[in-house]
Amino acid sequence: MVTSAADGGASPAVLLENLVFRRPGRSRPVLDIPAFAARRGEQVFIAGPSGSGKSTLLGLVSGILVPSEGSVSVNGTRLNDLGGAQRDAFRGDHIGIVFQQFNLIPYLSVLENVLIPCRFSLLRRARAAAQAGSPRQAARTLLERLDMPPALWDRKARLLSVGQQQRTAAARALIGSPSVLIADEPTSSLDADRRAGFLRLLLGECAASGATLLFVSHDPALADVFPAALFLPELNRAPGEDAA
Repeated sequence: MVTSAADGGASPAVLLENLVFRRPGRSRPVLDIPAFAARRGEQVFIAGPSGSGKSTLLGLVSGILVPSEGSVSVNGTRLNDLGGAQRDAFRGDHIGIVFQQFNLIPYLSVLENVLIPCRFSLLRRARAAAQAGSPRQAARTLLERLDMPPALWDRKARLLSVGQQQRTAAARALIGSPSVLIADEPTSSLDADRRAGFLRLLLGECAASGATLLFVSHDPALADVFPAALFLPELNRAPGEDAA
């Protein structure tokens, strides 16, 4: 059984209730989580063996996937009750994502990549403008805080180092102050020193903005950096079945 990472309190940022997810045509669940809650502003480390459904869980919280049973709520909104287009819009407004492979657009500059969420979400554009005067200035401020020097801001993403791509992806996820930030194995390609440095930056930015952070990693040693942790068990699966 997976238990809550929070001690209660009103209106959790992320709430899972009786959550079960199965792949189409499969009888055994990828995930079975009776209860889980993350408070607003909480930083939660999520770990588990290969096949335990870590990435699937992030897909459910972000509204990319829909549970087979139970419910997923973010900021009090049940994602189950929204249609596909509504979930996409909700995700754009309220959830920032740092992908394992960063998913930057290679021919766009660093600044242009960071500003992408503001092109798709009027709410995040408005929040960025309110905070810094304009979305572009908000992007510059984030990049500075994430140790990206101005000399790199006009460089195409394809010309960046792995560490530079990672910080650009983090700034893109954070712009416009999404209330929930999801990070899917973002440090897997970094050495120990760069991993520790990036974690300090990411945790610091989430604390500054008040964002709830769900951070997935296959490395349980990173759990000590986080105040809360969720460990997913590997569910029994039939031969040939797999999970993310």
